Amino acid sequence: MASVTSGNSAPEQLDALPLLAVGMPVREGLERVVQAHRGALVVMSDGEEVLALCSGGFLLNAEFSPQRLAELAKMDGAIVLSKDASRIARANVHLVPNHSIPTSETGTRHRTAERVARSTSVPVVSVSTAMGVITLYEGTRKHVLRDGRHLSNQASQVIQTLARFRQRFDAAVSSLSALELEDAVTMRDVALAVQPAELVCRLAAEVNGYLIELGEDGRLLKLQLDELAAGVEATRDLIVRDYMHMMDKTDSVGADMQPPAAHHRGHLETDKEKKSGAKQSVVRLLDGSGAPSIGRGSRGAPTHTASDGTWNRALRILQNLDTEELANLDTLTEAIGIQVESDQVDGSVGPKGYRLLHRLPNLPEPVIDRIVEHFGSLQAIMRASQKSLEEVEGVGVGRATSLRNGLARLAESSILERYE
Repeated sequence: MASVTSGNSAPEQLDALPLLAVGMPVREGLERVVQAHRGALVVMSDGEEVLALCSGGFLLNAEFSPQRLAELAKMDGAIVLSKDASRIARANVHLVPNHSIPTSETGTRHRTAERVARSTSVPVVSVSTAMGVITLYEGTRKHVLRDGRHLSNQASQVIQTLARFRQRFDAAVSSLSALELEDAVTMRDVALAVQPAELVCRLAAEVNGYLIELGEDGRLLKLQLDELAAGVEATRDLIVRDYMHMMDKTDSVGADMQPPAAHHRGHLETDKEKKSGAKQSVVRLLDGSGAPSIGRGSRGAPTHTASDGTWNRALRILQNLDTEELANLDTLTEAIGIQVESDQVDGSVGPKGYRLLHRLPNLPEPVIDRIVEHFGSLQAIMRASQKSLEEVEGVGVGRATSLRNGLARLAESSILERYE
């Protein structure tokens, strides 16, 4: 059965979707077909793998226009476009895919579209005569195109929810910074910063899926998204890097990167039964918006050192947590890589210092890596003497002075913000 993508399932992975965005010529042509209450079958490539499935029809090699597509759809056969959809290669073509290819569709046109897409990995669009629905098939994936007004409304609602989580994230990170400088961080503080950060990243990925399909109509929403999601993913990744347990690199994790709790599902269910308020906490966490999709934010995280495998593994496990597991502090801290019991969530922990060092100007990332590797923790870095800092490769007299002054300023400003 083909996997079906929806508004929250990363439609940006479909290569043909930008060509079918609202306002694009192909989309306009398909909408003309719908308005005329006709059906259509459009193959978006004229490569050899497609031509091998073609029978009959006639060669056009004409420049694409929405009007031509709508007129050619009056015939029963398929329409073959060039890969960039700039030309109409063939029309009234009979497609003959292998009938042994599995399909979940029932209508002849849709069954043919899915089989061609599965056998060639070429995007195929089917327009239903009865329902007026435009469906994109690409490989094993299926995506139903949605009305632009509906997409805008959905994107706006998700952005409003994202804005609330961004406010929660900013407050949690500000508090975390002050606590780190005071050496008073608990795992709860870390979890309360990672939770909204991960949700912002997931919601941003969902909105980005809407924006791809909206095309130019989504440019204003894109500006809002960029502002709200800026820096969140990179900060989340640095928090995880600061606090993750440095697991033995020989430890094996499944290829599907299941979260730790998934390997002990029975134990997790028992914990959930003991915590009667777990489900309610998820509802509060989501603010009624529904479960966001798993995805990445708009900015990448820094690249790093020999611990990359462990760090990236922790991030992937975090991203694979469902929303209920994300709301559970025990499961969340375990995903970060620190094994804790429920009564240890308020236990004291200390950061390595990556995140705060990244806030200092003119401090290259390789130098940050060497500083953390040399001292091991943020508190050790803050207590380090000028001479000790200068011993780190890449940290001279000037950079050591700048680093100490920068950390002092961060400490002063964070504490002032915390107690204002």
